[in-house]
Amino acid sequence: MKDRRSLLATVFVSASETRLRAGWRLLLQVVLQLLLLVLAGWILLTGWRGIFNASPNSWGAAELAVSQVAEFVAVTLSVILARKLLDRRSLGSLGLRLGKRTLLDFAAGVGITCLMMGTIFALEWALGWLHVTRFAWQTQAVDQVAVSVVLFMVVCLLVGWNEELMSRGYHLQTLASGMPVGWAWILSSSVFGVLHLANPHANWIAVVGIVLAGLFLGYAYIRSGQLWLPVGLHTGWNFFEGVVFGFPVSGLPFYRLTHTAVGGPQLWTGGAFGPEAGLVLIPALALGLGLVYLHTRRRSDA
Repeated sequence: MKDRRSLLATVFVSASETRLRAGWRLLLQVVLQLLLLVLAGWILLTGWRGIFNASPNSWGAAELAVSQVAEFVAVTLSVILARKLLDRRSLGSLGLRLGKRTLLDFAAGVGITCLMMGTIFALEWALGWLHVTRFAWQTQAVDQVAVSVVLFMVVCLLVGWNEELMSRGYHLQTLASGMPVGWAWILSSSVFGVLHLANPHANWIAVVGIVLAGLFLGYAYIRSGQLWLPVGLHTGWNFFEGVVFGFPVSGLPFYRLTHTAVGGPQLWTGGAFGPEAGLVLIPALALGLGLVYLHTRRRSDA
């Protein structure tokens, strides 16, 4: 009986402390997140349809925001519970401590992605692959444009928080507690890429691009030691890519201030999936890596 208990302990319990091994903790968090997502999604979306008498076929930006709120509830609550009950660690130790660098890191992340997406836009325009057809305020009232922009700012913020708390937060750091951080960085970024296979127009080239983006975001976490920089990067990435410069956001259509027609070789532009599926992503990532390094270069923990 003693040998059997030792075998079970080896399989389920960490060798260094009395808690489940990293893989089991990660699995339980994922299961809990999925259950909460189903429950929160059903409650929120059913309530939305009931209040506004909206059919699924007529869903738009507001419903996208509601779905992201459901994901916010599921991801945040599952990570809080897993961190407290399974990891026996505080939520702040996951990279969410508030301090003088919090707003600076977030703002730097948003600014860096503005330059990255601006570089992609400028390259495609200079090469004749992209043409601006119109701007949103030419066909919509200014107040409608403003409401749509604010709504999608909220959506981008929710997506940035949800995906970074999950991927660079719980996934990367839980894996790093059971393996070298380099392997955890690669594995969590690979899972992040594969999860985007469900997006419209996704293929394996797009997955590779998302994996590279995940490595970039993971680099920002490793350099800063906190999640605020990658949350800012992710928020700004989606906002500038979709809303400001008018590209598809990982295959998803966002509200666009700038309406464009993109031609050119799909291998370079990414086609209907957007820049993440094209080689044009490489120089933008190189720029982003350099800017993240410069932003964090004076930190003793970077």
